[in-house]
Amino acid sequence: MKTKLLEGKSIQQWIEDYPILKEIIRTDEVFWSNPDYGMKNNLSTLNVEDINDASRRLDRFAPYIAKVFPETAEQNGIIESPLISIPNMQNRIEQNYGISIEGSLLLKCDNVLPISGSIKARGGIYEVLKHAEKLAIKHNFITYVNNYEVFDSEKFKELFSQYSIAVGSTGNLGLSIGIMSAQLGFKVTVHMSSDAKQWKKDLLCSKGVQVIEYQLDYSKAVEEGRKQALSNPTCHFIDDENSSNLFLGYAVAASRLRKQLDDMNIIVDEEHPLFLYLPCGVGGGPGGVTFGLKEEFGEHIHCFFAEPTHSPCFLLGQLTRLQDKVSVQDFGIDNKTDADGLAVGRASSFVGKTIGHMLSGCYTVDDERLYSFLQDLIDTENIFLEPSALAGFYGPIQLLSQSDGGNYLKENNIQGKLKNASHIIWATGGSMVPKEVREEYLRKLNN
Repeated sequence: MKTKLLEGKSIQQWIEDYPILKEIIRTDEVFWSNPDYGMKNNLSTLNVEDINDASRRLDRFAPYIAKVFPETAEQNGIIESPLISIPNMQNRIEQNYGISIEGSLLLKCDNVLPISGSIKARGGIYEVLKHAEKLAIKHNFITYVNNYEVFDSEKFKELFSQYSIAVGSTGNLGLSIGIMSAQLGFKVTVHMSSDAKQWKKDLLCSKGVQVIEYQLDYSKAVEEGRKQALSNPTCHFIDDENSSNLFLGYAVAASRLRKQLDDMNIIVDEEHPLFLYLPCGVGGGPGGVTFGLKEEFGEHIHCFFAEPTHSPCFLLGQLTRLQDKVSVQDFGIDNKTDADGLAVGRASSFVGKTIGHMLSGCYTVDDERLYSFLQDLIDTENIFLEPSALAGFYGPIQLLSQSDGGNYLKENNIQGKLKNASHIIWATGGSMVPKEVREEYLRKLNN
């Protein structure tokens, strides 16, 4: 039988070149520091002005957001989440894992972001708003100096009803785009993979969103969404694998996080390093946040992506440098995980090439450990997150206990500065999980 080749090499040859692949293929938990970190990269055409442009657009839409989503009125229509200290969880982790997390452990609570309750409220909602603005200007309905509250009118809804929006999603991106698009008046279709939770599909349907389900994974949902858009000139496809607009919507989080850190008197500089741990699916959310924060803090911030052991697509793309030319299935990994938002078999090449040199490393975590973090976080801080949103918690543990983590700290001259460090876990979703689903997750803890 002929040996299957991947980009001209057998799997065994790939393992010989990158020995960590053996553990990844076994679905063991691994920690990988990026040898390309800090290298020059001329692949990106995006810059800080693009982020500022996205921020200004969100400011223009703030009056509209405040009007149609009253839960945002207190923040004047700005979709943002708290940054909080979690010392009790920090103590629990130290006790459970026999490590000392010097400095402070913080939680970026995107699990309570208004409108759709996850990090996807940043990129997904931003791209829908940008598309709506573009159409409104094209039809001479508005100029940049108008009060955008006028978007909440029958005139605008009638305009947008002539257009449609499509997206492929494992769940949370579909929620953010579906809810926002339907509110504006667009016809919207969300192509969802088999991994997506039923409650997310049901919620979208209740908003008047068309949901099309596929038995295969996320990549198939995206492929079908793209096909639908190509066949309809009035359909805008939001491409989670290749969208610079989604990416920039996430990147806006960076300047806001800097302000939150300033307000908490948390310093980030050469003597006060900042570590960030971000759950990763296709890569857009964590990639955009990383891109923005590197603009804010440069070499003083260290970003690590977290993936399920059964869905390590971004790690494989970075490790092999094949980006989206490789899938987890190519290495015999099944892409099955309870962390539905991270159940992605093939990473975004656009994101991988844009931020690959900014990424400090990746690590994987198994589902059982995600549930243990869920219990610990409820016990210590009374905070509920969905399983995928807990992947960040394994980051400081791996960084501080693995030899590769120690090497990273040493090579970047950080070891002696850890007592002044801040570690931020990015909580990517959870507040919209229905009560009965929460109870189902908690039952798994007790089995």
